[in-house]
Amino acid sequence: QVQLVESGGGLVQAGGSLRLSCAASGSIFSINIMGWYRQAPGKQRELVATITSGGTTNFADSVKGRFTISRDNAKNTMYLQMNSLKPEDTAVYYCYADLVVAAPRPYEDDYWGQGTQVTVSS
Repeated sequence: QVQLVESGGGLVQAGGSLRLSCAASGSIFSINIMGWYRQAPGKQRELVATITSGGTTNFADSVKGRFTISRDNAKNTMYLQMNSLKPEDTAVYYCYADLVVAAPRPYEDDYWGQGTQVTVSS
């Protein structure tokens, strides 16, 4: 009924940049918080950044000053601009959304994308 689809991952050298996108589709009434999480091999999933519908952002200390999060509410799409990438940024990046499903009766729920691999070589 609701899908989150990430795109934009890939292989990049240290110091390079990538831009991830997350498109939400389906029977969506509104989207509250959207965010990016990541999970490296053998590690727990961790918060990267979040953004509210009003544009308030929050970042993990490890990415502050290097990553930027933004969203287009009209398109139900979120972006993560990643600059000055480091090998330790290598992980599967997951899109997250806390949203209100429109039909048949509105209700709030959390959704995750399938993940996109980001690999940063040294």
